[in-house]
Amino acid sequence: MKNHKNFSLLHCFQPTKKALLGKALLAFCSCLALPMPVQALDFSGYSRIGLAGSDEGGTQRCFQLPGAQSKYRLGNECEEYAELIFDQDVLSLEDGSSLGLHTMAQLYNQYGHELKFSDEHGFSRLSEWYLEWKNMPVLNGGNFWIGRRWYNRNDIHISDYFYWNQSGTGFGFDQVAIGDLKYSYVFSRKDNQDQDPYINRHDFNISGFKTNPGGELTVGLNYIQKPDSRDAHSGWAAIVQHRQKDFLGLGGRNNTVALQYGRGSGTGLSYTGDPSLNNGDKSWRLVDYFDWQVTERFGGQFGIVYQKDIRPDGDDQRWLSIGVRPVYAFSEQFKLIAELGRDQVNAPGGTRKLTKFTIAPTWSPSGPGFWTRPEIRFYYTYAAWNEAAQRAATTMDPESALSATGPFGSDRNGANFGVQIEHWWK
Repeated sequence: MKNHKNFSLLHCFQPTKKALLGKALLAFCSCLALPMPVQALDFSGYSRIGLAGSDEGGTQRCFQLPGAQSKYRLGNECEEYAELIFDQDVLSLEDGSSLGLHTMAQLYNQYGHELKFSDEHGFSRLSEWYLEWKNMPVLNGGNFWIGRRWYNRNDIHISDYFYWNQSGTGFGFDQVAIGDLKYSYVFSRKDNQDQDPYINRHDFNISGFKTNPGGELTVGLNYIQKPDSRDAHSGWAAIVQHRQKDFLGLGGRNNTVALQYGRGSGTGLSYTGDPSLNNGDKSWRLVDYFDWQVTERFGGQFGIVYQKDIRPDGDDQRWLSIGVRPVYAFSEQFKLIAELGRDQVNAPGGTRKLTKFTIAPTWSPSGPGFWTRPEIRFYYTYAAWNEAAQRAATTMDPESALSATGPFGSDRNGANFGVQIEHWWK
């Protein structure tokens, strides 16, 4: 971890490095020119690279069930990906507050295509850029930010599923203490790169409700204004989330459970949903995930998601997802990782089913823990799906792995194999 700046993934970015860094550092250059003391630049990030194929020949193709909002990711990621994060403290004030600038360059390139991080098979973009005034006395130690920010992102790691995500372009008041509770508010107009039209969104959170030893409750409300476009509607969503440390009174075990409900464009459940939906369109979701590290060498994560979408036009849908990733380390640097995931979608046209299993002998030079990185994984992934899943994939995404016109043809099973390096650092 200490030598992350020399990590070889950076050499993969040469085709776009000059243009990307020019954008990412432009704001920093302006700050460095200010006539005031400047603190050190912090560099952190995340990356994954790999080389993989399928048992049918050709490049690895990922397994995801049509209608499911996520997939189980071990041995099932089909891209080179990186996040390069730069934090610069610009100014420290006498009242103890400070002003800082944060930027993040994001790079993505699909397997099987030239490593350009551009065109229809990839991208390079400045996904975060915001100013933050931290530890403000007037906000009782809270913060104020303005810009484009990935904010309050809650996810199940093994499926990379961000079920509660208040990211967007706008401004926010963060963790303002009033009594024993902390309050946050975000105004944003765009929560993803492709959102059209721009829509005003308001997010309110209250955290700090102590329910029991190690347990804390957070509540959130999301209101989406009606846009100017014709046949559009407003919407709203709410969430209650409970985090429990030392679950069941045992150390090294943490559990999170969340219940979400939304109407109209709020059926995106923390994202900006379809503004053509009205108050009769409803969605609710239950999420639970459990992390454990019961010994130095045995850890893992279990997750479950159930979502029901109710539509007056009869296009109802139910999604159930269950998965587990146990990790056992045979030594300080060698792990065996397995992952089993099951997705099921009940929708018009039949019940779609997908089961995916991965086994991955892994070299972990920094230690045996579940969250320890980097990891160099050698994996084999097998997946099987039913006829309803194949029909849906053929209609919705004809080139996908599950489609009858995809890489596995009329077969309803397939396998991938490869090597992947995953790393994060601070």
